[in-house]
Amino acid sequence: MACRFSHRFLLTSSHLLSSSTILQSRPSDLIAAFEFPAPTFKFLIIHSPFSSYSSSPLLDFHEEDDANPVDLDIFYTSLFDDCSHQKQLTQIHSHLIKSGSLESNYLVTKFVHTSSNLGEIHYARQLFDETPYPNVFLWNAIIRGYSRHELYDGALKLYYGMQQEGVSPDGFTLPYVLKACSSFPSLKTGREVHAQIFRHGFESDVFVQNGLIAMYAKCGLLGCARLVFDGLCERTVVSWTSMLSGYAQNGHPLEALKIFSEMRAADVKADFVALVSVLKAYTDVEGLEQGKSVHSCVIKSGLELEPDLLIALTAMYAKCGQVQVAKSLFDHMSMPRVILWNAMISGYAKNGYANEAVELFRKMVSTNARPDSITLRSVILACAQVGVLELGIWMDDYVSRSEYRDDVFVNTALIDMYAKCGSIRHSRIVFDRIPSKDVVVWSAMISSYGLHGHGHEAIDLFHKMKLARVEPNDVTFVGLLSACNHSGLVDEGWKYFHCMRDYGIEPRHQHYACVVDLLGRAGYLDEAYDFVMSMPMKPEVTVWGALLSACKIYGNVRLGRYAAEQVFALDPLNAGHYVQLSNLYASAGLWNDVSKVRVLMKERGLVKALGYSLIEINGKLQAFRVGDKSHPRSKEIFVMLEELEKELKEAGFVPNTDSVLHDLNTEDKEESLCNHSERLAIAFGLISTPPGTTLRITKNLRACVNCHSATKLISKIVEREIVVRDANRFHHFKDGLCSCGDYW
Repeated sequence: MACRFSHRFLLTSSHLLSSSTILQSRPSDLIAAFEFPAPTFKFLIIHSPFSSYSSSPLLDFHEEDDANPVDLDIFYTSLFDDCSHQKQLTQIHSHLIKSGSLESNYLVTKFVHTSSNLGEIHYARQLFDETPYPNVFLWNAIIRGYSRHELYDGALKLYYGMQQEGVSPDGFTLPYVLKACSSFPSLKTGREVHAQIFRHGFESDVFVQNGLIAMYAKCGLLGCARLVFDGLCERTVVSWTSMLSGYAQNGHPLEALKIFSEMRAADVKADFVALVSVLKAYTDVEGLEQGKSVHSCVIKSGLELEPDLLIALTAMYAKCGQVQVAKSLFDHMSMPRVILWNAMISGYAKNGYANEAVELFRKMVSTNARPDSITLRSVILACAQVGVLELGIWMDDYVSRSEYRDDVFVNTALIDMYAKCGSIRHSRIVFDRIPSKDVVVWSAMISSYGLHGHGHEAIDLFHKMKLARVEPNDVTFVGLLSACNHSGLVDEGWKYFHCMRDYGIEPRHQHYACVVDLLGRAGYLDEAYDFVMSMPMKPEVTVWGALLSACKIYGNVRLGRYAAEQVFALDPLNAGHYVQLSNLYASAGLWNDVSKVRVLMKERGLVKALGYSLIEINGKLQAFRVGDKSHPRSKEIFVMLEELEKELKEAGFVPNTDSVLHDLNTEDKEESLCNHSERLAIAFGLISTPPGTTLRITKNLRACVNCHSATKLISKIVEREIVVRDANRFHHFKDGLCSCGDYW
């Protein structure tokens, strides 16, 4: 029965609101009238079937005649619809209590919806708990509220409570429950809900079935999602998008693109959510041209300013190397979300724009945007690429002041960064401060030791890892084997390779390449070849490349030529392999063969990489090429070079002229050995820093024999430590010795 009242009025201290005034007023006006200090309202005369009549200083109920019928539900619904903050909600709640209308499931449901929309979900739950016999609509409202506020565990508990109360779900209950199952996540509950869908007869409800597809996809069970999808009699755009997103988000880009093709063939127009997933799929397969076509579709649809699409487009262009296009899209956002910052910073870092990545991060911090773990890892990667220790220390300090100082992923990235910036000591400091070390942390530190040629330290850490009851994985053994081959620990490396299966790890190509490198560097070329031929899988380019490199070191032309043929068949456009074969021929005096290799390179459009060296001075990098005279302090640099050459000769140093004749993998052979790029960098470092300062140099090619020998002696003459990172590893020169033990 509807509530009815006539000649009823709302009497305030200043004016009288008749029933006709109430009916003609906007809800906002009525809410304004409700905003009162306690003494303002004198009387509210209401006839309500839901309560006994009572009087109070605030409300006074009095029955009048029924000439003007008014539906109280509509009255309160209007108030709820116009309610904009918690204070108004509390006042409406007060009047609902006074009028006895809280016995109406309809009004309580409206109250719960409004509370949820205002962010007052706990207030909604309080009222829900006070309702004695909630119906399915009220259960739906509170479950929906919990799900929308990402309180997924609470939503599932409410659903269990609903079942215990004997209230059957309807087609509006189940999608929110399935969303909670996928977001919590709780696959077990999701499967139970799937069974209940059949029991309650919702197997043909497309909205419920879409929820099932999304739930299975988000839980990684794409096979189950596809079964539900294939069983649909009617597929909406949500059905297609759920399946498409499931494939794209779970690392199956080709399947996602196949679904997209089927979707277009079915003449279903993709919405922006589907286009985001399509762009992610094209990003994963680096399908730049196809991604550009989707970009055109986005523009034609007028969706170019949709934030999620901007993020997806930025990530696609950045990953595919089009960082300038990505930056132009990024600049369209006045207040970029953190995920967009991440896409741009990561794109810079992964495409060789390390300095730009760092500068963008500085800008992000200056705008008070809050970076997350992914942001920090991308910037740390960029710092590792720059290779400047001072920058790395700054980044470490920033992390230590952030909420991610104990994040294991961030700290693992710091270990790797410090190793690549030349400070294994700092790497170990970060490693030691991590309280709970997983296999990734241990592996990162072992690999760092390997990069610096500290084989024994890597082995010692491996044993400590086992004592800590942390099981190694395949990455652990890559680091361990690399440490052994960079330190000449043949027996140890051989032993660790053969014990991998004891841990249930099947060796991959990378492990086989490490063993070939291990044997080849030690001069066991025949054994290395036999090892390659006994591999259970077809050798890849890394394996043959390691054998070719060993043949170049030891001048084995016959085996080197065979290894080169295999390499060229697998990787015909890598100039470095041609240079190695040319060097091998040159060392044997086979100049006709050298010419043939050069002609082959020219025919294939390949050019040998030019050598350069970078040196870090006061946190900044200075670059030098062979014979470089472009630097502003060039005269001082060459004066220092002359002094060094004089002291080297006095110390008995004899240049290895063989490297001038054939080491094409370092510098142009026509130039004098003393003008190699790392020698220029050392000279600049000596004139630019106080005595005793460590010099840190990064070289893009492998260090040549002559420069390696000279740098050892220079470190003793000038009483400095000189750290050189070449294409393979780090060399720490000090007191006339190198950390590699002349084994690199």
